[in-house]
Amino acid sequence: MNNDRTMLRFAACIAWLGMLFAANAFADFPEVSPDGLHLVKRSGVAVVYVRPGASLKPYSKFAILQCTVAFKPNWREDMQTEYNTPITDGQIHQIESEVAAAFKQVFTTTLSGGGYPVVDTAGPDVVVLRPGILNLSIAAPAVNLENPGQQTFATSAGSMTLVLEFYDSVSSQLLARVIDPQTSSDYGIFTWQSGTGNVSAAEGVMKKWADTLLHYMEAAHGAQ
Repeated sequence: MNNDRTMLRFAACIAWLGMLFAANAFADFPEVSPDGLHLVKRSGVAVVYVRPGASLKPYSKFAILQCTVAFKPNWREDMQTEYNTPITDGQIHQIESEVAAAFKQVFTTTLSGGGYPVVDTAGPDVVVLRPGILNLSIAAPAVNLENPGQQTFATSAGSMTLVLEFYDSVSSQLLARVIDPQTSSDYGIFTWQSGTGNVSAAEGVMKKWADTLLHYMEAAHGAQ
């Protein structure tokens, strides 16, 4: 798989989605994406684009690329303004790394457990997942006044949007794209405490996404 080419394609997709989000046009996705995928109706996720004729049926294994993670625009500034909570570059990078690692772990465990191994090599039966988490927003920690060195959990909700692309591992052809925003209301609260990302609630959302993919794999292969 040509990683440089797919990275450029993925970056272009992220930029396109960013414009839609900025325009509050999430409900107005076009019938055909700029890269030729067609909008289709599927249960379990908000938006699905598929290349005409593409199917998951030929594939029985997955390869999962590094998950790109990006916070919601102005999230950092909002923490400073609304909660007087300064957040360092190091803390941002740590949370992004933890979210990316959690995504890989949850999807690997779920898909492998469902009979679809996660591998590191290309092959005609391997579909490559390129994941991205956009608009990540986690609950602001509040400073404990009795112990200023300790931060406590907030009660506001967190949210994030999945962008997941599917590629044929041999030809590098883009097959499909899933876009799905989720909030933490059903999974707990995305929180951050003492400079360390707490992704337990986010993992609940990731598990829902992984289970949905497993369901579609089983449907494609005729499993009951």
